[in-house]
Amino acid sequence: MSLLAETRADRAGLGIGLILIACLFFAAVDTSVKWLAVAGLPALQLAFMRYLVAFALSVGRGVQLGQVFEWRSRKVMWLVLLRGGLLVLATSLNFIAIRHLPLSVTSSILNSAPIIVTAMAIPLLGERVGAFRWAAVLTGFVGVLVVIRPFGEAFHWATLLMVGAAICMALFSVLTRMLSGRIATQTMQVYMGAIGTVVLFVPALLTWQTPESPADWMLLCAIGGFAWIGHEIFGRAHAFAEASVLVPFNYSFIVYLTLAGYIFFGDVPDAIVLVGAGLIVASGLVIWWRETWNKGGTR
Repeated sequence: MSLLAETRADRAGLGIGLILIACLFFAAVDTSVKWLAVAGLPALQLAFMRYLVAFALSVGRGVQLGQVFEWRSRKVMWLVLLRGGLLVLATSLNFIAIRHLPLSVTSSILNSAPIIVTAMAIPLLGERVGAFRWAAVLTGFVGVLVVIRPFGEAFHWATLLMVGAAICMALFSVLTRMLSGRIATQTMQVYMGAIGTVVLFVPALLTWQTPESPADWMLLCAIGGFAWIGHEIFGRAHAFAEASVLVPFNYSFIVYLTLAGYIFFGDVPDAIVLVGAGLIVASGLVIWWRETWNKGGTR
């Protein structure tokens, strides 16, 4: 292997390592939220603190870089605001559902977002999606239905909130693609934090429950820090490796949360959840493979 090839492999390995660390921080967010939600703190209060702390950290980072806010054309800025609003809505729905559902279930449904993106590719991005990827999309949706179990006694209304969160995340991903290269990631971080802080301020104030211990206060503030660090590391990972290399490792999020659910809450996913999660992951990987290795085709 040449020195150049070894260097590229090392950089890709670093990117993969960073993605795994970023997903660990994202899993820490959801685990912390469930812990505090079980303790009685309202979901919208938790979501507000997630964005307030992240906004403060983003502004601090912007000051360090010499630019906090950046203004582009009105059309671009509307897309930036819409992108931030979609993530805030996804976060709120996720945090509400986390209190009622095992983390293995919430993470599995949320990770169906890439499958939804493929289904949206034709009307929103003008992409051509062939029969092979449509089959993967349908398989993924079957996986979601298996996890949700809409017609059985095990069905819980909160799973529908997670479907809404996954749809919001899919639209968020589409807008991220559209804005890539047009506006700095740091700027999108700042606006995202600002939107969440402003939108959730009144709902958080109306439902506020003061944490009972210093440890709960620390965890409440740490949620935003975990999210901000995760996004920072996630962005840096893409400087070392292409997205096509990193995508499969995003599914480590499901593994992390399944383990966290077992360790901290005693939740053991049953065979049906594991089958559904497996179908979702397999479908996502098939779509990734077709998009990566068959870029010129439409199958």
